[in-house]
Amino acid sequence: MVKPELLEESPVPLAEARAELEKAKSAGELSFRAGKCEDYLNDFVSLSAAKAADLFAKIQKLDIPRLKAEHVVQIVDLLPQTADDVKVLFQGSSVSISKKDMERIAEVVRE
Repeated sequence: MVKPELLEESPVPLAEARAELEKAKSAGELSFRAGKCEDYLNDFVSLSAAKAADLFAKIQKLDIPRLKAEHVVQIVDLLPQTADDVKVLFQGSSVSISKKDMERIAEVVRE
């Protein structure tokens, strides 16, 4: 039996995961777990994969210090509309972002 090797680990927005599941579904029938994932993603993801990638790029172009890819993915998945919403996202983490940067993030998401 072939043992798969993990080459790279990177965060993926939920919209992109939904697009990948759709590709897998068109290739064949989904397993029980994949079907449950598909149901969840269809219920909670409002962006298309292209729009999510575009938003991801726009947020990264803001060039906010200490903001990593996994934080940007979290922003793209949850779509905070105000600076206070952005603040709530980062309350549990060790990342500190200025109020001005939070407002810039919320402004990009609202567009």
